[in-house]
Amino acid sequence: MPWILNKIVPVILFAIILVVLIRNIRVVQQARAFVIERLGAYSTTWNVGLHFKIPFIERVAKVVSLKEQVADFPPQPVITKDNVTMQIDTVVYFEITDPKLYTYGIEHPMIAIENLSATTLRNIIGDLELDQCLTSRDVINTKMRAILDEATDPWGIKVNRVELKNILPPKEIQNAMEKQMKAERERREAILRAEGEKKSAILTAEGEREAAILRADAKKQQQILEAEGEAEAILKVQTATAEGIRRINEAMPSEAVLKIKALEAFTAAANGRATKIIIPSELQGLAGLAAGLSESMKDPEKPVVKTQSPAK
Repeated sequence: MPWILNKIVPVILFAIILVVLIRNIRVVQQARAFVIERLGAYSTTWNVGLHFKIPFIERVAKVVSLKEQVADFPPQPVITKDNVTMQIDTVVYFEITDPKLYTYGIEHPMIAIENLSATTLRNIIGDLELDQCLTSRDVINTKMRAILDEATDPWGIKVNRVELKNILPPKEIQNAMEKQMKAERERREAILRAEGEKKSAILTAEGEREAAILRADAKKQQQILEAEGEAEAILKVQTATAEGIRRINEAMPSEAVLKIKALEAFTAAANGRATKIIIPSELQGLAGLAAGLSESMKDPEKPVVKTQSPAK
């Protein structure tokens, strides 16, 4: 039996030592840091890589995430400079830059940041009126970030930015703001409608003006064509008359023929609106003229034909 114990005990001791060594080998992941204490006091900070912890002497006091973190705090009641109570909730984006300070600088960092945010927010809002609070979010965010970053620096925390998530004024003020926004929206819609009607009227007027121009051009062209047609007709009549005279002259008519033609011309003139016609004495001897004159004297509506004695 003793020789068996002498063989088993070393094996057991070796196994125990091996397990202890293996359990004290640590691997630190990316974006993490291990705060190590040795005999209860801060020893070092492990970063990314493989590390060995001395058994029973060293311990991992805190595992710290180095990623950017978000703290969303519930709404906080704040009072503006003009005594309006609002509910404002904030969102803080921060990251741990010094794991040692974060571990030993403050007991509950998140609670401390929340209380510090509420206090800072009340101080800033207390110097602003309601309208300024609603229109100056960027200014408030910048001021809060600067104050929180400075206050959390001893804790190993860097505040990257602060955002006002919601600003909730009292119910009656919300109703008034909604009415104002509705009125503003209706005003803008009315302006857009007026601008649309104005553009439509302008387009209509331009269309009517162009139509009037086209009508005037068409009428002008019609008058030009009519004038050209009348001129052409007159030209043709004059040409025909000249041609008739030329042929008569070529035919060398006798005096009797000329008198007959003259009588036909006077007969045509008598059928017009003239009430008095003077006939030269040379035509008095023509046959049928007396009968025509007798009928003209009987009917007053018919033109009266007078003869003209030849000049002596």
